[in-house]
Amino acid sequence: MTMFGAVTGLVTWINAHAVWPDLPIWAYVIITLLDTHITTTCVTLYLHRSQTHGAITFSPVVSHFMRFWLWVRTAMPTREWVAVHRCHHAFVDGPKDPHSPIVYGIWRVVFLGTGLYHRAAHNHEIIEQYGKGTPNDLLERRLYTPLSVLGPVITLITNLWLFGIAGLPMWLVEMAWIPFFAAGVVNGLGHWWGYRNFETPDYSTNLHGRYLSVLTCGEALHNNHHHIQNAERFSMRRGEIDPGYWYFSALRVIGLAKTRKDAA
Repeated sequence: MTMFGAVTGLVTWINAHAVWPDLPIWAYVIITLLDTHITTTCVTLYLHRSQTHGAITFSPVVSHFMRFWLWVRTAMPTREWVAVHRCHHAFVDGPKDPHSPIVYGIWRVVFLGTGLYHRAAHNHEIIEQYGKGTPNDLLERRLYTPLSVLGPVITLITNLWLFGIAGLPMWLVEMAWIPFFAAGVVNGLGHWWGYRNFETPDYSTNLHGRYLSVLTCGEALHNNHHHIQNAERFSMRRGEIDPGYWYFSALRVIGLAKTRKDAA
């Protein structure tokens, strides 16, 4: 059997055992966008506003759902992400900033920002100094951190089972989404291009266009965030939107989330 025949046979077998292998293309696109939007929401609410800055808290069920979702969609251990971001705030746009476009150049951060993140995430000193206060339970020590790569593998298998071979390009988009938008767009363009509401001691900007705020769940309002780092809401002027805050507010109404003031 030729290589082409083997690949064709494997694709046929995968599709034959999938749940929804024949959906229209637009359905796969919508499902992928919803999936990546959930991931982005978990990054901004759980990793950023809750774990890094302590602006908000969630019920244990909601908190762990987001931690699990980030494991299967990003392979990013909470402690590493939090430590790298706190280090960014401590040395913002200076030589020790892990991913400043002022230091490394805009195109390197936009397109290779995930490499800069991983370099900082594997720096033991950064993790020890800035990763304090993050989850350290049995699941984190035995599963989420040491077996971080297993999460995306589970997502790939699940995608293929549900959508057939169409699950593969969906998986590739899901895996590339956060590295591009968080490590590239927000950390790169968010310190290089846009408008400034506040004269912060750095180069942070708010990115133009509401669609970027939707795609990043409010993270595009980066200058606002650097102005008040522990604010639960990133939108501060008329016309600015923060979907992450909308989702937090909905969870707060039903008693599944709190602000720092609520918890005081």
